[in-house]
Amino acid sequence: MKPRIIVCGLDRTGYKIFCLLRQQLAQVIGVHDLPIPGETDIVVGNLQAATTLMAAQIELAHTLVLAGGDDALNLAILVQARVLNPKIRIINRLFNTSLGDRLDRTLPDHVTMSVAALAAPVFAFDALGDRAIGQLELFNQTWPIHEEYIDENHRWKGQKLRDLWNNRGRMLIYYLPIDERVDLVSAVVRDRALQIGDRLIVGTKPTIRSPRKSIISKLVKVFTSLRHFQQHGRSVVVVAFVLLITILIATFTYICVNFSISIVDALYFSVGMITGAGGNDRVAEQSPDSIKLFTVVMMLIGTGVIGIWYALLNDFVLGTRFKQFWDAARVPQHYHYIICGLGGIGIQIAQQLHSSGHDIVIIERDPNNRFLNTARSLGIPVILGDASLPATLEAGNLNSSAALLSVTSNDAVNLEIALNAKGLKPNIPVIVRYEDPDFARMTQQVFEFEAVLSPAELAAPAFAAAALGGRIIGNGITADSLWVALATLITPSHPFCGRAVKDMAMATDFVPLYLETNCQTIHGWDLLNTCLSAGDVLYLTMPATGLEQLWRTAPSQLIAS
Repeated sequence: MKPRIIVCGLDRTGYKIFCLLRQQLAQVIGVHDLPIPGETDIVVGNLQAATTLMAAQIELAHTLVLAGGDDALNLAILVQARVLNPKIRIINRLFNTSLGDRLDRTLPDHVTMSVAALAAPVFAFDALGDRAIGQLELFNQTWPIHEEYIDENHRWKGQKLRDLWNNRGRMLIYYLPIDERVDLVSAVVRDRALQIGDRLIVGTKPTIRSPRKSIISKLVKVFTSLRHFQQHGRSVVVVAFVLLITILIATFTYICVNFSISIVDALYFSVGMITGAGGNDRVAEQSPDSIKLFTVVMMLIGTGVIGIWYALLNDFVLGTRFKQFWDAARVPQHYHYIICGLGGIGIQIAQQLHSSGHDIVIIERDPNNRFLNTARSLGIPVILGDASLPATLEAGNLNSSAALLSVTSNDAVNLEIALNAKGLKPNIPVIVRYEDPDFARMTQQVFEFEAVLSPAELAAPAFAAAALGGRIIGNGITADSLWVALATLITPSHPFCGRAVKDMAMATDFVPLYLETNCQTIHGWDLLNTCLSAGDVLYLTMPATGLEQLWRTAPSQLIAS
């Protein structure tokens, strides 16, 4: 019997998860604090109340998906659910991923998932021009997944699938032929060729750039960044000039009054008097009363000037201005990616692009943003300013950038930033975050942005796949069918144990990616001919509806990559 799944918290993300699970014919029931028109399989009530969870029959449930956006509420529901059903498997949506990692290590059958972490790679891939529909975690890297539609001009038209199969830099994920229902492995074995109308889901190994930056280019960036601090620098220079004039006036006055005093002694006394350090007081003591009064006035003026100058220097060195200057000095000059908004998705995108060796600059308006230190620890320059202003975008060298990602938490602000960027540089690729998936598609169509993406739309399939079984290393939607990628440990009781990979793949419609066995990795034709034995770890993709055949295995047999 298929496991019963409860989705708790039906906001935009939660409701999408609920609909996907129902679409995959899973036994799913929703729990929400408000009724949803037209929905009958929903329990309405206080989400963390025992009566509400019991009305959803939590004691009979196999999996609980905590899909709400409030971490504290999700934790409260988690505790109540484990009291009512200690063995229930929990998929927990948390913004605080460090807390989630601790919960995963502490609680059995607890899986933490983050909308930002799931959606960010697709934003990054779209900025790179990959037009990804999902991602796949393989060989400690995030691979972009895209769909190849074979048309008249496609380079793979007439290509044999067996020729595409044996390639370590490319993983064939799923196959949808135009004329008949045949699984990918059977098509490969039968030497089938791609024809017009076929669709092929492919994962591509990401490339890592290793940029080299000369010392000269770094110095050039330091000097060119000075223009961002003209106003502050002008104040420092003006006050320093006033201070210098004050010292020179005092020095010249003392020399004129007493010709026996050397220029050095007069200068020494003037600087000491104005700065408060003192020294060579006989210069004033031997002078008439008018010069002593002049000294008093110069002391008062000098104290004010030197105080203002010290304050400006402290603000630059000890305040935020030095960090701003240093960040601006490191802004890339060309072919870099501008990320506007340093929220959960913004920092994840930055980490994704940075790990791939790309130059990045972040624009964030909040100087107290929680991710600022994380970005700076990675060596990523951050410009503190309003990205909706053209001047701020120009400070990030928009005209020479490769792409701009507008991913703040405000849809209207994201749209304004994107339009301003297009106004300054019409041909720049722009990736926009928009929460409502329906409006996201319309916004992309109206304004002709390269991509307008909804995090809820991108993350929901991963939550649904995880709820259906196992720890998922990738997922995607193809022709309204949800497919998942996972790693399964072969045990003596596993239904695949002792069987050839090729035979099981054709019988159950899964696609083998690679096999870890005896401290080695097997891929390609060798993988198809391998016989599975206990202790092997098989990485595969399959329709989510086919996970039922793995549900009879122990939960520990489904492992994370």
